[in-house]
Amino acid sequence: MKHPFLMTACAFAACVAIGDARAQEAAAAPATPAGTPTSESSNGSGSASATPASSSTSGRATDGSLDRIYVKGKRETRVSKGATGLPIAIKDTPQSISTLDKEDIANFGLTGANDALRLATGVNVDQYETNRATFNSRGFEIQLTQIDGVGMTNDWGTVVGQQDTYLFERIELIRGANGMLTGVGNSSGTINYIRKRPTNVDGGEVNVTYGQWGQVRGALDYNKVFTQDGSWAGRLVVTHEDKDSYLRALNDKRSTIYGVVDGQIGNAGTLTFGITLNDSKQHSPMWGSLILKRADGSQAEFDQSASTSVDWTYWNTKSQNVFIEYTHQLAKGWEMKATSNFRHNEENTKLLYAYGTLNADNTGLQGWPYHAATTTNNRLFDLSVNGEFDALGRKHSVMFGLSRSTQTTSTDLFSAPSDQMYLPLPAFPYGGDAYAEPTWGARTFDRSGEQTLTRAYGVTRLALTNRLKAILGFNAVKLEREGSSAYGTAANAVNYPDTKKTTPYAGLTFDFTPDVMGYVSYSTIFQNQDQTDINDNYLDPVKGKNVELGVKSDWLNKQLLTTFAVFKAEQLGLATIIGTKPDTNNSGSLITYYGPKDVKSKGFEFEATGRLSKDSKITVGYTRLILTGPDGKSIYDWVPRTTINALYDTRISALPGLQVGVAGRWQSAVVGPNASQGAYLTADAFASYDINDKTTVRLNINNLTDKKYLRGIAYGAIYGAPRNAAVTLNYKL
Repeated sequence: MKHPFLMTACAFAACVAIGDARAQEAAAAPATPAGTPTSESSNGSGSASATPASSSTSGRATDGSLDRIYVKGKRETRVSKGATGLPIAIKDTPQSISTLDKEDIANFGLTGANDALRLATGVNVDQYETNRATFNSRGFEIQLTQIDGVGMTNDWGTVVGQQDTYLFERIELIRGANGMLTGVGNSSGTINYIRKRPTNVDGGEVNVTYGQWGQVRGALDYNKVFTQDGSWAGRLVVTHEDKDSYLRALNDKRSTIYGVVDGQIGNAGTLTFGITLNDSKQHSPMWGSLILKRADGSQAEFDQSASTSVDWTYWNTKSQNVFIEYTHQLAKGWEMKATSNFRHNEENTKLLYAYGTLNADNTGLQGWPYHAATTTNNRLFDLSVNGEFDALGRKHSVMFGLSRSTQTTSTDLFSAPSDQMYLPLPAFPYGGDAYAEPTWGARTFDRSGEQTLTRAYGVTRLALTNRLKAILGFNAVKLEREGSSAYGTAANAVNYPDTKKTTPYAGLTFDFTPDVMGYVSYSTIFQNQDQTDINDNYLDPVKGKNVELGVKSDWLNKQLLTTFAVFKAEQLGLATIIGTKPDTNNSGSLITYYGPKDVKSKGFEFEATGRLSKDSKITVGYTRLILTGPDGKSIYDWVPRTTINALYDTRISALPGLQVGVAGRWQSAVVGPNASQGAYLTADAFASYDINDKTTVRLNINNLTDKKYLRGIAYGAIYGAPRNAAVTLNYKL
């Protein structure tokens, strides 16, 4: 059987050949100029939708009918849909939005999405295991990650593995309530990955990276216009990375291929279809993390390479993601869009979990071996209509639609003899042979679950005056869930009540001057919870409200955008860890149970992002946060209360081919259930040089000061990487 990566690559090559043949046969009509490219400040969030080319760039033939250049113009005028679901510029959106563009991601050598998100304003990445992480913003876990504006909430807010950043044009981060995007959500935010799409120009690039700990990486990005009139084009992105780690015995291999084709159907339709295949293998991963709290309450200190894993463990993941989009111009200024996504994911794991209480001599830990296979399928369909209308002498916009998404998960276990389970481990840090691999039994079904979200939604932006705009939206959702918890054990809690809820969203924006806009937004929040109480009953959904007040300003001829926002959120009945109890399904181990707590978050954020000059680019972010529980006292102390992030790069005028940059992040002290971490600063830097018009070499140095720190302490602890370096050679095709 052929490897799916090769099959997709061959299919893409066939499309290129067909496209070349069609181009030779096409009429030699002159191409209409592409529409004006979207500026950086006009990227909101949501799907990378396309808007028709402006009237000055035609899109119509001389006989009045739509010509074949419609889709070519659209490629250059793609506008992402903002936090409201409407194609609104970031500056005009009544919510805090940040972006990480592909240039910054590439310059700083950030090949994994989790690493890239560490540089984002107001976002904290808690890498509590080598292959799992949670993100939080404004004090709460981000439970919604999307690709091109579609997706479902993450189970427990947990993300397995890392997205390869080379697949994306940018990563968008919406801070605050995300209910308008899915109908369910909390007060944290949304992470939206915007895929690369075909362009109007043939060409691309290839790059090779060699880094510390044996890192070897290759990547290819190539675009091909198939027809002379530009009506069909495709893009192929391929990456492969193999690297060891500063952590003992850890090795990561990741291969990804992404192919996408878009083109014109009839006179008013655009069809886009694509597939992403990913194969990730992690050898000797950490399941759980370091136990640093000793029996006497003191905190242990180990080398940065310390790992709880052993040599026979692995965490392998394969996924296939297929999507198809169709947009149709209904009338002037109106468009219908249908999107269908399917994602199949397989996880195969052999793991060892170290737990217990650490004694003064570093003994006291036990091992829990685990062997499982999990399959997850996600299906999503969305149909929407958006457009503009005139009323009371002004132009307004509206969007409405229906969507349905389903996720099914099934996990099988491989049992082991009881005398090979929960055995004592030697004093930590131990080696890769500390726990012998059990004799695994037959594969047996363990648990499964399904959830279906159906929603109707709508939003409108009304021009009340030339300077005052109102945004009003709603979501009517029905959430159906059944089966056992995706993680942990909740054998007695296999039934969820169906949930029906309608949530409103409202915002006002006012243009004080052409460059200064003030806004206020309000939304109610609602989200079901995966956590169970001491009796294995699922907690009731979270309810609450979110309010944000802010000012956005353009500077330096709209090259620099600043945002200042004050926010306040209340979440009622939020699942909070109460304690642990014996696991009746796994003798000798403990499971966590939760209780509902009312949590309040308030604070302010500031961000400045853009260009100081033609050759200099900057992003500076500051977040200050206060989190309190029902007693009015501080809660969730593992969330940093103050964070500062900064990125700066520039070209050296005396040597135009040289570009240098530095990125830093500072966070305040945090305290978790297992460890504490003082305030710390980390910094990364790069220097790149254009050898010629096509070839660039880049040096990246991470953790410049060689700071020793813990990456996250919400659920455990792992040390961050010591100082390391990598060199990349990039060649334009």
